[in-house]
Amino acid sequence: MNTTPPQPRTADDKRTLLVKVFGKDRPGITTGLFATLAEFDVDVIDIEQVVTRGRITLCALITPPTGGAPGAEGALRATVHRWAEEQRLQAEIISGTGDNRPRAEGRSHVTVLGHPLTAAAVSALTRQVTAEGGNIDRVFRLAKYPVTAVELAVSGVATERLRAALALEAAAQRVDIAVVSAGLERRAKRLVVMDVDSTLIQDEVIELFAAHAGCEAEVAEVTAAAMRGELDFAESLRARVKLLAGLDAGVVEKVRSEVRLTPGARTLIRTLQRLGYQVGIVSGGFTQVTDYLVELLGLDFAAANTLEVADGRFTGRVTGEIVDRAGKARWLTRFAEQARVPLEQTVAIGDGANDLDMLNTAGLGVAFNAKPVVREAADTAVNVPFLDTVLYLLGITRDEVEAADELHGTPPEYEEHGASPH
Repeated sequence: MNTTPPQPRTADDKRTLLVKVFGKDRPGITTGLFATLAEFDVDVIDIEQVVTRGRITLCALITPPTGGAPGAEGALRATVHRWAEEQRLQAEIISGTGDNRPRAEGRSHVTVLGHPLTAAAVSALTRQVTAEGGNIDRVFRLAKYPVTAVELAVSGVATERLRAALALEAAAQRVDIAVVSAGLERRAKRLVVMDVDSTLIQDEVIELFAAHAGCEAEVAEVTAAAMRGELDFAESLRARVKLLAGLDAGVVEKVRSEVRLTPGARTLIRTLQRLGYQVGIVSGGFTQVTDYLVELLGLDFAAANTLEVADGRFTGRVTGEIVDRAGKARWLTRFAEQARVPLEQTVAIGDGANDLDMLNTAGLGVAFNAKPVVREAADTAVNVPFLDTVLYLLGITRDEVEAADELHGTPPEYEEHGASPH
C-alpha cells in the first residue's frame, strides 16, 4: 500500500472560475460585471478585455465564492447570467484548475506588419508558431494605418529558433516580421542611429550633387553596385566624388532644398525624443547635407564624410576619416559611449551593404527597404515605405503616437506622405 502522504496543491493548481461575457459594448459593462461578482466576495486573479468594432469580450479569472458555502457557486452563476441577460450580453462560466500558471519559458514578442495584412498570412504565421512548439498567449493591435501592425506574445519556444522559422514564412507571405525576446531589454533601447540616404531621406545625396554636375548616370551606377556589396564602399566613394571636381560649392543650398524626408521620418524622431531616446545619423554621404538635417530635426549625433572645397569649388576629394561600412559601426559605438547607453540598448536602421556592420553591432538591427543581402543578415526587415513603422517594433502603438501629438498640439505633417520637408 502506498503510504506517501498526498502533496499539497499549489496556488496555481487551485480551482478557479473563468467568467466570460461578450456582446455590444457600451460604458459600464466592466463596472457592472465586477459589481455583480463583488456580491460573492471573490478574488480577481486575471482580467482581459478587448473591444473590436463595438463588440466587447471581457474575461475575469476569479476564485470560487469565499468559504465554499453550499449553493454559493450556483448562486454566483445564476446571478451573473441574470445580469448579462439584463444587459443584453451573453455569459459563460467555466470551472478549471491550473489556468493561472506562469507562461512557458522562451517568451518572445512577434510584431507583424502587413500592407495589407491578409488572413492567409496570419494563418501561415500562427501555424508556424504552433509547429515550432510555441503558444500564442496574447494578440494586440499596434496600428491600423499606414500599415496594419499586430503583436503576438509567444511562449514555449526559443526566440532565435522562432525568428528563423517565421522569417522564411514572412517572406513567402510578403509581410514584415520582427521577433524579439520579451523582457525589460525591449523597453530599454535608448539610442537609435539611422543611415541617411534611402533611409532617413528618399534620395541618394551624391546623386543629387551629380545631377548638377552632369554625371548622374555614372554616379548612380557606382552607387547601386556599392549598396549591393559588389564594390568596396571607400573605393566607390572616391570614384564618385572625383566626378564632382570643379562643381561650384554654392550648389549645396540647392541640394538641401531637393532633399525629401522619408514618409514617417518626423513622426519617428519626435516620438522617440518624447520618450527620452537619443537619435543620431551616420552617413556615407556628406556633412554638407547632414548638418542641415541635424538642425532641421533636432538630432543628437551625426557623422558623415565632408566634400573638400577650394576656391569655392569641390576638389573631387573628401577630407578626414571616411565613413564606410566599418566606420558606421565605429560611430554607433562612439555615439553609444557618449550617450552612456550600452550597445545592447541601441537600434540601428539602414538599407545598404555598408550598413551591415552597424546593424549587427546594435542591440536591434532593422533593414529598411533594404537590398536582399541586408534583409537576410539583419535582425528584422521593414519593407513598407513608412519610417515610423519602426516604432511598432518597439511596442509603441499608433494610438499612443497620435495621443502625444494631440497633447503637444503637433499638426498633421503632410510631408510624411511623400512631400518635401520644406
